[in-house]
Amino acid sequence: MIDITVVLTAKSSDQVPTLRELLAKHANLSRQEPGCVRFEAFESQTVANTFVLIERWASQAELDVHRTAEGFKTIYAPKVLPLVDRVAHVCHMLPGVEVP
Repeated sequence: MIDITVVLTAKSSDQVPTLRELLAKHANLSRQEPGCVRFEAFESQTVANTFVLIERWASQAELDVHRTAEGFKTIYAPKVLPLVDRVAHVCHMLPGVEVP
């Protein structure tokens, strides 16, 4: 499994409504892709202009395919990335934490 948490900060608060819409579309398309175990998009309630993506992919190969898929190529890369500062965290579960 490949777990990724992405923190996106809007460069301008004026872009927040647009980002809400784009990220929802991107999440819905990503969930339909083979190998997508989890893809959730959140807007922070404590840090203004901040969105969090939580992703889980079955394999690196399927994550690589995701980066060539419709949502990534037509929404995320060309429309979301120019509007945000991005920090991605590829993560692994801590030992001893039980996964439901």
